[in-house]
Amino acid sequence: MERYQALDVRHMWHPCSHMHDYEAYPAVAVRRARGVWLYTEDGRRILDAVSSWWVNLFGHGNRRIARAIAKQSKKLEHVIFANYTHEPASRLAAELSGLFDHQLPRVFFADNGSSAVEIALKMSYHFRVNTGAPERDGFGFISGAYHGETVGALSVGALGLYKRIYQPMLMNTAALPGPDCYRCPYGLSRETCNAECFSGTERSIRENAHLSAVIIEPMLQAADGMKMYPARYLIKLRALTRTLGIHLICDEIASGFGRTGAMMASHHASIVPDIVTVSKGLTGGFLPLSAVLVSEAMYQAFYAPYSENKAFLHSHSYTGNPIACAAANAVFALFRERDVLSDIAEKGAYIRERAMAIAGHPSVGEIRSLGMVTAIELVADKASKQPLDSALRTGYRIYREAEHNGVLLRNLGDILYFMPPYVISRREIDRMVDTALRAIRSILPE
Repeated sequence: MERYQALDVRHMWHPCSHMHDYEAYPAVAVRRARGVWLYTEDGRRILDAVSSWWVNLFGHGNRRIARAIAKQSKKLEHVIFANYTHEPASRLAAELSGLFDHQLPRVFFADNGSSAVEIALKMSYHFRVNTGAPERDGFGFISGAYHGETVGALSVGALGLYKRIYQPMLMNTAALPGPDCYRCPYGLSRETCNAECFSGTERSIRENAHLSAVIIEPMLQAADGMKMYPARYLIKLRALTRTLGIHLICDEIASGFGRTGAMMASHHASIVPDIVTVSKGLTGGFLPLSAVLVSEAMYQAFYAPYSENKAFLHSHSYTGNPIACAAANAVFALFRERDVLSDIAEKGAYIRERAMAIAGHPSVGEIRSLGMVTAIELVADKASKQPLDSALRTGYRIYREAEHNGVLLRNLGDILYFMPPYVISRREIDRMVDTALRAIRSILPE
């Protein structure tokens, strides 16, 4: 153990990390995992309350998915996906098409969420070129948006933490005002409003006549602090983009596969986007895989003889990897065999109920929940909703306190959240929430 941890210190550059922090908090060495638990090399166990960056659905080491991977690895580990195909990918494409009642029947595979977003943006613009409208070269995104870390994905993101330093490298895109339900400028509630804030979004979209597409995270802006907004906003956005001939790209990478209580977050609004990106939970947290779902009309704009030069020539070496596709097919089988969404509704409600025990704390501004996600937003002043001083790193200190006591929270600034695997038990929920609330009270005494 000590040897490989020394190698980590000497060689590793970890993602989304201030590496200097690792002097005080070295990387936790995990030996194995099962269900919601991570077992460390030094004999501790830590409850994975964030599904290891929102990817794990049915628990670590899920035997059904593991068996599917093992079986497939003995038959076909990989094959070039240009001009070749295989059963796991074909079956998975049919499953993905079924997510929107086969109204998005064409599927393009990639390796991760950011790559899927890049593909979606390229497809949208390339469609304009192929259909004689190359001047429609713009992309709109709403405030609070996050769509990944690659150059195109950052270009349609709003979070300065990830984007600011790279601004000179990025595409020129249109920032659109979006919903901010906790600090609603209209003083309304997400539960009862008519998405009055959409008027600002509509005005901005109409002012950008060159837009090819608008991209949005449906219902849940995860990286911006698990912000949640009403389905009515999505309904209005879908109607407007359809009227103006703008593609609507729904980024379901974090929100898909039950996280929000519906199989796809877009289902809350009963809409069918033009393009959908999926990843994270697609393989149940086992392997990297993503997909882009598109309509037949979009696909047909690229379907032409070689002489017309309309083909979409994007590619990745591991496109349609059979082992990853086998894992994803096992995930779909688990959804079919179990009443997963009812389980999510029950457990999600219980997590919220338990978290509400700290609602009266003077630094708790809002507790919000949707499906299997519950977030606690901490503030300096409850009445004015003034944020805490970010220099204090309050959320980070609470995360470390909870981790020390056996629960992995991983804060988003001064927002703490629960997004555990669906297999979590009530007893484990109690342990998860109680540890988190004790950590909050420890760092922020009442």
